Amino acid sequence: MSEIKTVRIMEKISGANDVIAAENQERLQQADVGMLNLMSSPGAGKTTLLERTFEQLAGKSIRAAVIEGDVETSHDAERLQRFGIPLVQINAPTCYLSAPMISRALDQLDLAQLDLIFIENIGNLICPAGAKTGEDAKVMLLSATEGHEKPLKYPRMFVECQALIINKIDLIPYTNFDLQQAEANARKINPALKIFRVSSTTGEGIEDWVEYLTTVL
Repeated sequence: MSEIKTVRIMEKISGANDVIAAENQERLQQADVGMLNLMSSPGAGKTTLLERTFEQLAGKSIRAAVIEGDVETSHDAERLQRFGIPLVQINAPTCYLSAPMISRALDQLDLAQLDLIFIENIGNLICPAGAKTGEDAKVMLLSATEGHEKPLKYPRMFVECQALIINKIDLIPYTNFDLQQAEANARKINPALKIFRVSSTTGEGIEDWVEYLTTVL
């Protein structure tokens, strides 16, 4: 069981976010560490995706850590403790994680012992989209239970992301979710978007997602 380190943020974030994001990115590049910013609405399945991801990474030589963002509790980080990975919990009274928050979280990690960091951002389809953290890529999770029109309703999120994971595809037969329409809507917003079809419950599509992770290292 790994230890969860907690950073509680109470101060307001200044307009220097982009400057600090660039500093974070330079710091990670010097340490040869990749960082992915996972974003979604609440309940889309980010934590379950990370659980399946770490199960797949168990046999690979990728040393990973998680920066876990929530308004309150460390419930999601506790779910990941069983993998024995470095964990930093950020509890912030905001709807997204900012670059200064990530900078303070990086202080809690031994970057020399890492290859990849996952940011599990606070569940929100608006606020995290435009906030730089110093990540190599932003990844959006869209749950099949949310609706295929979401790319058109929240375009900024899909514009900013380099990859889209359509999660909970095992539930599609029980919903009116149109997978092809969802992908078409997303590519209408961002033609370069890399799309993965995944079920974090059954494991379908996880191998392709894990293979993608090597491209940010």
